[in-house]
Amino acid sequence: MSSLDIANYKEVVGHYATGVVVVTAHTSEGPAGFTCQTFGSLSLEPILVSFTARSNSNSWPKVREVGVVGINILSSEQEALARVFATSGIDKFDGVGWTRGPNGTPLLSGALAHLEGRIVAESTYGDHDIAVVEIDYVLSHAGAPLVYYRGGFGFLDS
Repeated sequence: MSSLDIANYKEVVGHYATGVVVVTAHTSEGPAGFTCQTFGSLSLEPILVSFTARSNSNSWPKVREVGVVGINILSSEQEALARVFATSGIDKFDGVGWTRGPNGTPLLSGALAHLEGRIVAESTYGDHDIAVVEIDYVLSHAGAPLVYYRGGFGFLDS
């Protein structure tokens, strides 16, 4: 067991700026999704990305069950959307513009980029699950990314 103080640990790792994505899927109950800041490219052969989700999340089990996900890289203008998709117990898609991607996932309007693919591996570590996704569709738009740094949102000039 580590003797590290959780608050101090969070303050230290908060110095690492990350992009912000919303992971989505179209379930039998309709669209589902959640905000995620732990996302990245994993492999080029085959094209793989990874993301993490809280194991006890309300949305992640619904998304996982579908197995096909959309990954929406948020633009600097989408902080409010990131906050909505980070909230539990609400209809996150109420009033949110989106279209279905080629694989049927919700792709959020105004996102900086979209990826779609199938979950090919998953493991649990601590209180999070790590998902590996094989990507078969990508699309990008001009703009600046939304970033998360030291407990808050910001943006980079494009």
